[in-house]
Amino acid sequence: MVWHVNILTLFPEMFPAMLGQSLAGKALERGDWSYSLINPRDFAEDKHKSVDDTPFGGGAGMVLRADILEKALLSIENPGRKIYLSPRGEVLSQRLAQTLSTHEQSITLLCGRYEGVDQRFLDAHGFEEISIGDYVLSGGEPAAQILMDACIRLLPGVMGNAETAGDESHSNGLLEYPHYTRPAEWVDCFDQRHLVPDVLRSGNHAKIDQWRNRRAEDLTQHRRPDMWTKYNEDTKN
Repeated sequence: MVWHVNILTLFPEMFPAMLGQSLAGKALERGDWSYSLINPRDFAEDKHKSVDDTPFGGGAGMVLRADILEKALLSIENPGRKIYLSPRGEVLSQRLAQTLSTHEQSITLLCGRYEGVDQRFLDAHGFEEISIGDYVLSGGEPAAQILMDACIRLLPGVMGNAETAGDESHSNGLLEYPHYTRPAEWVDCFDQRHLVPDVLRSGNHAKIDQWRNRRAEDLTQHRRPDMWTKYNEDTKN
């Protein structure tokens, strides 16, 4: 089945953007995935095509209206799993991307704008909330593209080497080990000499695997102590 994404956005011209390039773009051309754009403004009934209004209780900004968003959502034949890109949601992880990429149905992404979305709409239609990090964007479109890219690259046949995904950062609970390529000896612009670690040139794959795993553990322990703690807990279990 083709992995399909319905995108609810006030700015459909922002897609496919980066998703039309490189691996994702080639996969789109092959038909490995597809997307549909739904603009809530198309469902507004006033002459100004208004989709938002001031928040009850006062405060700055405008809020996207539940009635307009519902009309847009109901126009989708198969919305499948419904996701609102929100800084208060569950943080996107490699594990979550893997789950979404194997979802048999379509998924629907709601890109917020302004101050946010009427909570009643999210509650009524069972939207889950996903965040791409602890910061705030001007809208949900960049977040939607990041989520989609993380999922698309995991679809069967998108990456040339199927083993690559399993070695990457976060795939096994660790950050990825360092990489090296030719030349084996490199002198930088400061006239400093750099060599590729001997073990990587040894041809001994068992030792190479051990070295890579050890380096991944070292990097995770020093750069992401939170991940390191969780990795140790999962390993014990």
